[in-house]
Amino acid sequence: MSLKLRPLADRLVVEPMEGEEVTSGGILLPETAKEKPQQGTVLAAGNGRRDDSGKLIAMDVKVGDKVLYAKYAGTEIKVEGKKVLILKETDILAIVE
Repeated sequence: MSLKLRPLADRLVVEPMEGEEVTSGGILLPETAKEKPQQGTVLAAGNGRRDDSGKLIAMDVKVGDKVLYAKYAGTEIKVEGKKVLILKETDILAIVE
């Protein structure tokens, strides 16, 4: 996906991984019943934030990382027909290795 977004400061653009569409018992879940995803792939990352003295603090997360994030974090938008989230680096809970 060629992304035409460039996040600023300590923000990230994350593509959420879709939740299960069928339960283990074979029941098809509608969109409204699915769990909100908490894992995704970083598509774009800002340069980092600046501390009080103006020094740039680089981000720990980079493009391509799989991350876990807070359940209701970020702002959901649609880009080229796909849902993406714009999150602050502080909303990232862990990098999946």
